[in-house]
Amino acid sequence: MDDEMRLAEQFENDRARLRAVAYRMLGSVSEADDAVQEAWMRLNRSGAAIDNLAGWLTTVVGRVCLDMLRARRARREDFPGTWLPELVVQSEDANDPEQQSLIADSVGLALLVVLETLTPAERLAFVLHDMFDVPFDQIAPMLDRTPEAARQLASRARRRVQGAPAVPNPDLTRQRHVVDAFLAAARAGDFDKLLHILDPHVVFDVDRGGRRAVAPLLIGADAVARQAASQGPRFATLCHPALVNGAAGILVRGSRGPIGVVRLTLADDRIAEIDLILDPDEFASLDVRL
Repeated sequence: MDDEMRLAEQFENDRARLRAVAYRMLGSVSEADDAVQEAWMRLNRSGAAIDNLAGWLTTVVGRVCLDMLRARRARREDFPGTWLPELVVQSEDANDPEQQSLIADSVGLALLVVLETLTPAERLAFVLHDMFDVPFDQIAPMLDRTPEAARQLASRARRRVQGAPAVPNPDLTRQRHVVDAFLAAARAGDFDKLLHILDPHVVFDVDRGGRRAVAPLLIGADAVARQAASQGPRFATLCHPALVNGAAGILVRGSRGPIGVVRLTLADDRIAEIDLILDPDEFASLDVRL
């Protein structure tokens, strides 16, 4: 029993790191938790002494995530839309240390979207080596490749990540200032202020069924500002500042709980993209703290 308790304690000490690895691999909190749980079950079944438990667990989580990514890729072959990482939402007035830790430890939405474009093998090599300093000698067996081949996969992934469009301004305080100004202008129905806050080429999308629309609902500051000025005084009272995948966003609350989430992309302190998520399936598994 003492050995079992010691093993469980060691696993719990490593859980946060394993969850971070799995989240970066999968872009999904629920799937990351599933991968970590699978590692725990395999540890219980192993029945063998493990010299380097942290390394062993990282290998197991890596392999589990690799299998999950490959299965996901197969399911999406016929899917025409743009898949986005799972929502992680925290109300700005929440005080949940565990959730705050997850938000702080997660990567931004922009990088997760780029990681989604990598092959499962590229993503594993890049995430484990570049983000968690796992040596290629340890990564190679997970991929049934040589260390040099694993190095090449990570290098190819790195070039694609570095070649992606720059991540918008990461200053969370400035992001919040823009979001607060947007909500205030929408509540007041102030078209001129909205026009000043929006990027001239802003795009407004609505997700009602697990995917972004093929064509944006609205394009351009004039169209989006008119819509926000028209509907804002009625609906903006339901909108509250929130952290959405680590960036400033908006949580829409009805009388019975969350009914919408707004993901915002900012560029040069203006709102360049607005994604309104109204998909019931998203909220069924939404990780949110109010």
